[in-house]
Amino acid sequence: MTRLCSITDVPTGEVRRFELGNLVVAVANIDGHWYAIADTCSHQNVSLADGELRAGTLEIECPKHGSCFSLETGVPSSLPATKPVAVYSVRLDGDDVYLEVAE
Repeated sequence: MTRLCSITDVPTGEVRRFELGNLVVAVANIDGHWYAIADTCSHQNVSLADGELRAGTLEIECPKHGSCFSLETGVPSSLPATKPVAVYSVRLDGDDVYLEVAE
């Protein structure tokens, strides 16, 4: 597990972009439930962290063409994206947010 941020860095209902070396993730906090997804849309090179967080469906919408990706599986639910993006396990320890990254 790698420390990503503090719980205060991502207010509830929001998403933020973080870089861990070559890995860039969008981290969402939905009412205390945390999600981490690869930050780049699989359709084009666009940051998902700049998109709209859809708390009701646990999705994030790409700001460029509107594809929505599941925060739980990374699978797109709408075109033009057809390929999933990676998702990562998140763990809280006190006020710290940790990301599980395969070595």
